[in-house]
Amino acid sequence: MTLAVQIDQPGGPEQLKLVDVTVGEPGPGELRIRHHAIGLNFIDVYQRTGLYALPMPLRLGMEGAGVVEAVGAGVTHLQVGDRAAYASNPPGSYSEVRVMPAMNVCKLPDAISFETGAAMMLKGLTAQYLLKRTLPVEGLHPGDFVLFHAAAGGVGLIACQWARALGLQLIATAGSDAKCQLALDNGAAYAINYSREDFLVRVKEITGGKGVKVVYDGVGKDTWDKSLDCLAPFGLMASFGNASGPVPAFAPGLLGAKGSLYLTRQTLFSHITSRERTQAMADDLFAVVASGQVNIHIDQRFPLAEVQAAHRALEARQTTGCTVLTL
Repeated sequence: MTLAVQIDQPGGPEQLKLVDVTVGEPGPGELRIRHHAIGLNFIDVYQRTGLYALPMPLRLGMEGAGVVEAVGAGVTHLQVGDRAAYASNPPGSYSEVRVMPAMNVCKLPDAISFETGAAMMLKGLTAQYLLKRTLPVEGLHPGDFVLFHAAAGGVGLIACQWARALGLQLIATAGSDAKCQLALDNGAAYAINYSREDFLVRVKEITGGKGVKVVYDGVGKDTWDKSLDCLAPFGLMASFGNASGPVPAFAPGLLGAKGSLYLTRQTLFSHITSRERTQAMADDLFAVVASGQVNIHIDQRFPLAEVQAAHRALEARQTTGCTVLTL
């Protein structure tokens, strides 16, 4: 028997229970991994609350890192004893050991620790597809302005650093002066404290009234309307999360009136649909981390048994950078 976190029904953090489970042998295309560290992400909250409805009972967790214990038939890119990390469906990383599909599991370079691997896969691959694959129709070039909401979080701090490496002028928003300073320290060109400043007014000031080419928005409802007004003509509104709640319905004609804007709702799991795509994105991430251009900030650690406290801290926006569950 081994331990895993499970919920029997959607609800608050109190639904998270540590249970004994039996883990068998991997089938074709699967592997068994023993976790050394587990990543915590806001998608875990969406699944726990039922915003993203999944069958119950449900084991949570979308990323982790550890050592491969067994591989099933057809798995050739990993072998027993390999250090590995992943962001992958189905959920289930909140566990000591699990059997899972091997497609999105990548060999972890020796220079990258288990904790860093667990903390960076979902958030780092998200930053990768946003900055490299979710682009305005006219592209992104050095010197271009982009707006990134909640920039002191796990995805945001990676994006700040990566944007700097690409020569972009990233305008960060965050909810406190300390978080704004954190974004600036990690490469943001400007930072706006949205708890006491109107980010639309500040974006227009910073860009000389022109607006930004892209808004990367993982917040949702609270930032939506003003974000559209921050965009330059033909700009891209890239939604990738709903931390403040889902965006209300709106008429597409609004996009025309605001400058023939583009809108996309992105999710990582549309991008990692094959072994080759996953590996190419992971190689890009591993390279910027190994080079020192991007540092993964692990600012909170909770034992697996304290997963309820970890979720409470995440939902209360008390965290910065990345959070890992330790074993």
